[in-house]
Amino acid sequence: MGPFPSSRGNKYILVVVDYLSKWVEAKALPTSDARVVCKFLKSLFARFGSPRAIISDRGTHFCNDQFAKVMLKYGVTHRLSIAYHPQTSGQVEVSNRGLKRILERNIVENRASWSDKLDDALWAFRTAYKTPIGCTPYKLVYGKACNLPTELEHKAYWDLKQANFDLAVAGDHRKVQLNELNELHDHAYENSLIYKEKTKRIHDSKIKNRVFNVSDRVLLFNSRLKIFLGKLKIRWSGPFTIVKVFLYGMVELSQANGPNFKVNGHRVKHYLWRGCTTIGSPRPPNFPHGQLNSGN
Repeated sequence: MGPFPSSRGNKYILVVVDYLSKWVEAKALPTSDARVVCKFLKSLFARFGSPRAIISDRGTHFCNDQFAKVMLKYGVTHRLSIAYHPQTSGQVEVSNRGLKRILERNIVENRASWSDKLDDALWAFRTAYKTPIGCTPYKLVYGKACNLPTELEHKAYWDLKQANFDLAVAGDHRKVQLNELNELHDHAYENSLIYKEKTKRIHDSKIKNRVFNVSDRVLLFNSRLKIFLGKLKIRWSGPFTIVKVFLYGMVELSQANGPNFKVNGHRVKHYLWRGCTTIGSPRPPNFPHGQLNSGN
């Protein structure tokens, strides 16, 4: 995220989110180049181990030789999200929005102190209840609830317990705790699947079922014009031709004056033109690139 107002020389926040536990790691950085990104990821690998895959956007700090060498060294698969489709990395987008909201409410007086409040924001985010997993990220990672400052002040039960020096009893108790932690992970995984399936049904019910085939002519939604939309300015550009259809709704488009590119199928629609030379063999009119006919 960033750039933000300079705070102790830092202008950016690098956010990493675990897909299952929703555990968030963030660090304030002065720049967003590949060197600082790789250094931060190496520190996470040393603490939590290397993940199976990392999903990121197509920023230059992720798409470079140095980052590729680190992924190859640790055996991590690097997956890239589709351009102009932030839903691919929606978990990070939700975490970014939550961290921004917490920081905005804690730096009202001095905006340049956001780097000092970042640890407090992470603590609040990790100890908050998450509906998809049915508990807090802290409990899912460490197997116990986070000790709040009020518990330290009022001498909670865990603070009054005495240590058990019987190795046999302590070992059996540790085995029970490990089994409980495994059950907690399985329960969180099941809750996450149920929540995602429910969310997917709601999302799919609002999407029109469009079927695209190779050689179809389509229009592309111009997301850059969505915020600053001028009068009489169209939101759709094209037409483009589909050269390949991938699984899960992604298509590859070709253009007359440029290379092919990939987009999500939700951002395109069929291009319909008026006028046919003969029945069964329609031909589109010779419009300039990006201009639509009066029928659309």
